[in-house]
Amino acid sequence: MSGADKMENAADKAVGKAKEAAGEATGNESLEAEGKADQTKANLKQAGENIKDAFKK
Repeated sequence: MSGADKMENAADKAVGKAKEAAGEATGNESLEAEGKADQTKANLKQAGENIKDAFKK
């Protein structure tokens, strides 16, 4: 996996955490859920990249 992909996934996860925290702080359940979904999406992308890397070796 390239460094750019790792940084993009980390950034997506950080944005998701920020959305989740903002949603919790304001009582906005949809924003909180969106943040959790963004984090899950970033984790799945990361897992896919790890699988690709495993097959390249």
